[in-house]
Amino acid sequence: MTAVSEVTAAPPAPPSRRLAFGWRAALLGVLALLVMMSVARVVTGANDITSAGTIGAALGLAVPIGLAALGGLWSERAGVVNIGLEGMMILGTWCGAWGALTFGTPWAGVVAGALGGALGGLLHAVVTVTFGVDHIISGVAINILGLGVTQYLSKLVFSNMSGGGETQSPRIPSIDTVGIPGIGDGLRSLETTHTFLIADLAGVLRGITQNVSLFTLVAILLVPLSFYVLWRTSFGLRLRACGERPVAAESLGVNVYYYKYLAVLISGAFAGLGGAFLSIVAAGIYREGQTGGRGFIGLAAMIFGNWRPGGLAGGALLFGYTDALQLRQGGTSVHALLLVVAMLLAAFAVFQLVKQGRARAALISGVFAVAVFAVFMVTDTVAEQFTSFTPHLTTLLVLSLASQRLRMPAADGLPYRKGQAK
Repeated sequence: MTAVSEVTAAPPAPPSRRLAFGWRAALLGVLALLVMMSVARVVTGANDITSAGTIGAALGLAVPIGLAALGGLWSERAGVVNIGLEGMMILGTWCGAWGALTFGTPWAGVVAGALGGALGGLLHAVVTVTFGVDHIISGVAINILGLGVTQYLSKLVFSNMSGGGETQSPRIPSIDTVGIPGIGDGLRSLETTHTFLIADLAGVLRGITQNVSLFTLVAILLVPLSFYVLWRTSFGLRLRACGERPVAAESLGVNVYYYKYLAVLISGAFAGLGGAFLSIVAAGIYREGQTGGRGFIGLAAMIFGNWRPGGLAGGALLFGYTDALQLRQGGTSVHALLLVVAMLLAAFAVFQLVKQGRARAALISGVFAVAVFAVFMVTDTVAEQFTSFTPHLTTLLVLSLASQRLRMPAADGLPYRKGQAK
């Protein structure tokens, strides 16, 4: 009885001092990054790297990546690897467009997108949890299936609609945007002064407080909600136990299959929401192939965030920001970003040497910092052929730097059969 109560009870909250320190560290990190970006803007004259337009675009581009990452988090915390996030996002894009067009409201499309992704999650759960198929094989199959199913459905449904076709839907009703009234003009005035740090802060604040989609606000709220459910409730404790020690959880009365199924269903729903965002908010239309690999980038954001909601949100913002830069100003802005990367690598090298005493790792980071700075000095811009690769290159660099501190759930991807505890 004692053992069972230990599993079902919610974990104790960490000390308030530790939480306060975490928030202070995060705020200091954001401020330091903003200072580096301000330095790069002043040195290069690339004012767009902290403009309200870039920040707003980055926020919009980060939402589908973050939702996919949240989906991966829920699934993998329960011990099920979900490579099929891309396919579930594809289902979400089509179902979101269909729901909005059929019922005449974009919010119906949001619900339909979540249900479409959840159907993909249900299939993944049946194949992996019930039948024990390898998680990677199942995920790849769902990616292929999602693409094929949506192609067939588009020919069947959208080609008969006015303005639609075999690869796209008609225009979709939009979701309203909101903003904090009374501060937009003042922030714009400060931003146009291009004053060191002040203009950058004004641009960031204007980008996140003006013309923000209601869907974006819902997506942002899902991050702390996921943290609370997974780390502050008995339900979340049991679910995470299924991803760490499923045999031990079963021996204490936890229905492991139930929690795995539920986690993968929620995972698919989040991925479907990400797909619905792309078709309803980002584009206002469904187009074949519009996910553009964001499901896989979402997985990278989840890994970068060390399977934690706050970390994956930061990863999604990072990838969204680099994508926004290459879409808006291209070579000039990406060239300025090289200086920021060089400063970050130099700071990382100092941290490894002073705080962690890892001289070899610090040397490697320092060498890369010098190399990136040298590229920045000998070039004036980045060739257009390379700017489109910026988000993917950022993914590779971030994962390589973060790989030494990662800890995945202990039973993530491992086969589990009911009754192993006997």
